[in-house]
Amino acid sequence: MILCITEKPSVGKDIAQILGASTRRDGYFEGNGYCVTWTFGHLCTLKEPADYSPDWKRWAMVYLPMIPPRFGIKLIDSPSIKRQFETIRNLILQCDEIINCGDAGQEGELIQRWVMQKAGCIKPVKRLWISSLTDEAIKEGFKNLRSEKDLEPLYLAGLCRAIGDWVLGINATRLYSLKYGSGGQVLSIGRVQTPTLALVVNRQLEIENFKPKDYWELKTLYRDTLFSATGKSFDTEEKGQQLVEKLKQYPLEITDVAKKAGKEAPPRLFDLTSLQVDCNKKLSLSADETLRTIQSLYEKKLTTYPRVDTTYLTDDMYPKCGRILNSLKDYQMLMVPLRGKKLRKSKKVFDNSKVTDHHAIIPTGQPLPDSLSKNERDVFNLIALRFISVFFPDCSFEQTIVNAKVDKTGFKATGKVILDPGWKMVYAGEKKSDDTEKESKDDDDSGILPQFQKGESGEHSPRLAKKTTQPPKYYTEGTLLKAMETAGAAVEDEDLREALKANGIGRPSTRAAIIEILYKRGYIVKERKSLRATRAAIELVSLIKEELLKSAKLTGIWEGKLRMIEQQQYSPSEFIDQIKQMISEITLSVIQDNSNRRIVAEQHTGESSSDKEPKKKSKKTSARSSSRKKNSMEENPTGD
Repeated sequence: MILCITEKPSVGKDIAQILGASTRRDGYFEGNGYCVTWTFGHLCTLKEPADYSPDWKRWAMVYLPMIPPRFGIKLIDSPSIKRQFETIRNLILQCDEIINCGDAGQEGELIQRWVMQKAGCIKPVKRLWISSLTDEAIKEGFKNLRSEKDLEPLYLAGLCRAIGDWVLGINATRLYSLKYGSGGQVLSIGRVQTPTLALVVNRQLEIENFKPKDYWELKTLYRDTLFSATGKSFDTEEKGQQLVEKLKQYPLEITDVAKKAGKEAPPRLFDLTSLQVDCNKKLSLSADETLRTIQSLYEKKLTTYPRVDTTYLTDDMYPKCGRILNSLKDYQMLMVPLRGKKLRKSKKVFDNSKVTDHHAIIPTGQPLPDSLSKNERDVFNLIALRFISVFFPDCSFEQTIVNAKVDKTGFKATGKVILDPGWKMVYAGEKKSDDTEKESKDDDDSGILPQFQKGESGEHSPRLAKKTTQPPKYYTEGTLLKAMETAGAAVEDEDLREALKANGIGRPSTRAAIIEILYKRGYIVKERKSLRATRAAIELVSLIKEELLKSAKLTGIWEGKLRMIEQQQYSPSEFIDQIKQMISEITLSVIQDNSNRRIVAEQHTGESSSDKEPKKKSKKTSARSSSRKKNSMEENPTGD
């Protein structure tokens, strides 16, 4: 008998149907030589401190840092989990071979292997590796099962991540809570959580400390076209006005007219982070709402595997794209310009070297059911439009740059004319967000200029335009996700963004959860779309002196090492040794701090990403909440 273990019951049901395992049993299906069972996500977790030593149950400085000689796993304490685990263990004893059908990613590999280890599995194991849950993909996956050994580096990377988060999260949380907390309050510290919080705090402090300054730019109007002085701005109106009066005496002369053809490629296909960013900007969905929605679309077989960090497809996907496009019944009018032509194959879309485990998020080609929620339809629409657009030609435009001078002062005017909208036709009917409309209004390069001739001259109207320096914007969930992906670097160029992904903080699948943790810990709140750090969060970040705990750049380097472990280019034991050494140094540094500072963290109801105000609590309720928080920290210690 062959045993298949999936990550959730719904996937188990689909696979059982395809394999012909049609008889339902308690916790599994069987038939046709197969048994198909499932986990409920994580059934096992790393042991808690008290599981290693009774002394470690007590929060006390004397026991820090807590580093077990060998890490172990245990079942999560839940009756339903224990019951399902017994089912899996009994089936493992009876089977001849196992097929790991867990989620095809680092976390999925960890979930399944821990269960098999806990069950004492010594049976041969193969791996089902698929990028969508369509019947076709599942059948193809079973024809091309992978060796468990092939996925060993992926498992080791996941294990290192879990152990690193345990060592840093549990020890640093106890350390800072005992040293700086007040009245038993837990100060949560995490390997990814704290650098992410520091991004929000530092941005907020930059805004709060920003002092706006007025300045004046020199402009002049000639033939209904506004020219801007090159390199001319004034810190006082008087200085600028003196030059204005002087320039009124001279004509404006056109010194050069240059026209330059340009092209704009379609936006890249979605990875999870860019999808979350787009959904936050265009649909006002939180990162967590987007993740839950795209996961639902994946489980309904409508889109491919969502927890991906690549925007590319493999070359073998190209022949399938025509069928997928034809299946998008609601979008056929958009694709009329593609009819009768060979589908475009761009290196910015199809590149085997840029895909490791899974390709970018695209539709699967399955028909859309009428039962989809509004969020599901809206998110699917973004994915479908992005997929369609990459097969359209580039947008072609002509940019005109007109240089002029008045006396010795240079001026410039620019304009851009769309010659062929190309892929932008796909988005012609899309409603622009408020941010996009504002960007368009502020874009000086979008206007059509009249015909100018080099050497022409005439009267003009110089003037001053008052401007004020602007602070940076508060993070939204979308812009914070971008910052996490690039370790805090402000990047708009897509090629550079791709290059920085290797050292981003967190993983695409966990970044939304990190933001949710910050809400629940009472470290950030949301005002409309803007994220604001609470006073406790600002104080916490300010007292952390160890840059490794709060630097997005340094944390990104750790993430890069985890990726290298996946690629067998870095030693797992060396990574763990570095984490152990780091927590030992941090512990010593904090213990030696004689500042006697204390932080009282605000109590929040855990409304996560909603805009609700936190409810007031009585002192008794707050005390119970503090106790519960300390217990939950032991149950889920790392918080990344």
